[in-house]
Amino acid sequence: MEKHVVQDMMRLMASKIASIADTIADAEVESFLQELLCAKRIYVIGAGRSGLVAKAFAMRLMHLGLHSYVVGETVTPAMGEGDVLVVFSGSGRTKTVAELAETAKGIGGRVCLITSNPDSRIGKIADCIVEIESHRDEVKDESAEFEIRQMMGQHKSFAPLGTIFETTSMVFTDAIVSRLMEITETNVEDLKCRHANIE
Repeated sequence: MEKHVVQDMMRLMASKIASIADTIADAEVESFLQELLCAKRIYVIGAGRSGLVAKAFAMRLMHLGLHSYVVGETVTPAMGEGDVLVVFSGSGRTKTVAELAETAKGIGGRVCLITSNPDSRIGKIADCIVEIESHRDEVKDESAEFEIRQMMGQHKSFAPLGTIFETTSMVFTDAIVSRLMEITETNVEDLKCRHANIE
């Protein structure tokens, strides 16, 4: 039985996420931060695993003291002008998510898209796009990955069904929360006081 295969997979994923981080444009990050800071309320949406990332992001925004909601939850209020919808969609064209994004846009909300496909149905209506490049095989510097790939005898995609997009989106939004903590001068104690206490 081969040893350390799972750990090597983790290292390979971390290497891939690091290479994707190098491709994310500063202007896109700044635009996204401004949308969040200027929003009256922040709504999040995604399908499948992307939806789980969206929910985790909404939770962290709530810990920051921002008004955040998950689309589809029973306690989510009506959206209006000045509100922002953050959409997580690797393809940018998931039908149910795209339709809801178009509805949000139609009632005066702003749409931010986290995606691998900015030239997509949702991308065409988005006010802000952050491109997470998970579908490209080309890596600027493969030296960090080469040895691991050779050990594993692996030369093709190693993470099934969009895993890298979702994992990178999770890391990206956690980093966004860290940056928002700096901007708003929020400390860890402030977050703790909003953490669930009736679990």
